[in-house]
Amino acid sequence: MFAVIKTGGKQYIVTPGQKIKVEKLEVEAGKPVVFDYVLLIADEDNATIGMPTVTGATVQAKALRQFRTKKIIVFKYKQKTRHHKKAGHRQHMTEIEIEKIIAK
Repeated sequence: MFAVIKTGGKQYIVTPGQKIKVEKLEVEAGKPVVFDYVLLIADEDNATIGMPTVTGATVQAKALRQFRTKKIIVFKYKQKTRHHKKAGHRQHMTEIEIEKIIAK
């Protein structure tokens, strides 16, 4: 069984037991997380597609840790004016483990 959920402006295909990294969620490590915005639920026999969401469907997960990604360098350069600007960015992320998919 798998589901498609939306969080942080992105869509993820999830299955029970899977660990994924999503945009930062305001939850402490070890606490449960419930995703209500389920776009699709499917198993081997049938699929339920939401318009836009599947009514009564939720995905339960557990937050494992809060972390920041590897630093990326943003470098802007203007050729003839000798203008340059350098900045770094580290995105805040949350690692979660999918526990179960509930379809009503």
